[in-house]
Amino acid sequence: MKIITRFAPSPTGFMHIGGVRTALFAYLWVKKNDGTFILRIEDTDQERLVPGSVEHIKEALSWFGIDWNYGPDKPGPFGSCIQSERLEIYKKYALELEKKGLAYPDPYTKEEVEAFRKTAEAEKKPFLYREHRPETFQKWDGTKPLRLKVSEIKKYKWHDIVRGDLEAGEAALDDFVLIKSDGFPTYNFAHIIDDYEMGITHVFRADEFISSTPRFLSLYDALGIKPPLFATLPPILRDDRTKKLGKRDGAKDVLEYRAEGYMPEALFNYLTLLGWHPTRDKEVMNVPELISEFTLERIQKGGAVFDIEKLNWFNKEYINKLSDVEFDQHSKNFVPEWLADMKDEYARLRQLLREKVSTFGEIGPMFERGSELGFVRELSDYLADMLLWKKNPSREEAAKHLAFAKETLTSIDTDKFTAETIKESLWKYAEDKGRGDVLWPLRVALTGQEKSPDPFMSAFILGKVESLARIEKAIGKLK
Repeated sequence: MKIITRFAPSPTGFMHIGGVRTALFAYLWVKKNDGTFILRIEDTDQERLVPGSVEHIKEALSWFGIDWNYGPDKPGPFGSCIQSERLEIYKKYALELEKKGLAYPDPYTKEEVEAFRKTAEAEKKPFLYREHRPETFQKWDGTKPLRLKVSEIKKYKWHDIVRGDLEAGEAALDDFVLIKSDGFPTYNFAHIIDDYEMGITHVFRADEFISSTPRFLSLYDALGIKPPLFATLPPILRDDRTKKLGKRDGAKDVLEYRAEGYMPEALFNYLTLLGWHPTRDKEVMNVPELISEFTLERIQKGGAVFDIEKLNWFNKEYINKLSDVEFDQHSKNFVPEWLADMKDEYARLRQLLREKVSTFGEIGPMFERGSELGFVRELSDYLADMLLWKKNPSREEAAKHLAFAKETLTSIDTDKFTAETIKESLWKYAEDKGRGDVLWPLRVALTGQEKSPDPFMSAFILGKVESLARIEKAIGKLK
């Protein structure tokens, strides 16, 4: 059969990594089978809508490289992919159920239903609406909620591709609302109609939907249609494995990871391995490799822990694969504006940045005043005593070593002024006179900081002219 899957988020303003992981699995399965991927917007709960969320969802998926055959901007042969634009379709199916005697208008007020619920709680038994179902039904005019009439109270059994054979007893069945009094369908009704109309073959979903499956199946029976195949994905857990990862545990909107300088390929790779593992012993895999390897049989049942350190490792691996041009392209939005104009300095910095950062978002803070690379923009105003090596605090000695360094750096041709050449020129002298005695005052002279790259790299980053000027200034301080 032709594989058709969907990702159906609600436009509530937050794209959780768990939701994106669901989209990735559905997308991989479609690409593996040359199928159809649908982006459906489930906006029937009008009170929870957040303006701009649909564009946010599209932007997030596009950042991951996920495209859709049909979506909010691409209607299909079944019509719109936005539920609020499909109300007449739901009404049609609702009227068919009413005509068959399988749906009825709710005759009770909210207060009456709440009273039934409290009575059940007092009697320490589950509240079931069907126990209060009226004996005769009025005709539904749209002013009251329309409920499904569960015609057969039975134990339901079903097969889940991931979880295997599952079942639930009669207590899981009830007369749930199909259409609300505002004319909008409930999720329980709308997603089943949409999946049927859109020809969905595989539903990738979170585990909280398992408990509702018997109700879904009772509606499939009432409609006389065949359910799609269910693949219930393992939850993404926080690091102590005690509960699902949520906002309070540091879960972020996926576009926050973009803002922090993560590469979409790295996050795609990492999230795919949260709950799925390939047949071979390999972790870093590009999208074509993941598509080729992906199978439903290798989706795990147990939860997967979200480990930010592991994600950082993945991102670092992907950064290491970049060419210099690609690295510059990815880092341009994270480099301080003033450094963007210092093209020579940045070119000399690139090697150091590549070695140090795990995310591009780490670049900016490295150049803040007092930080490791803060000296690149300006030399901090430091006291002369800071130039003195703690084991030999002699101004005369420090000035002598700086004078030698100035003379040595002056002799190096500008086109050969590299960290390696600088080190080769100074290393024997430093070994003879004492590394700390020579290199400590040179480090401070170049950076004005106690913590910075080694003086050879610092001089290379600054360039010959600026390095000599700073050494001369340090000698002046000592005098």
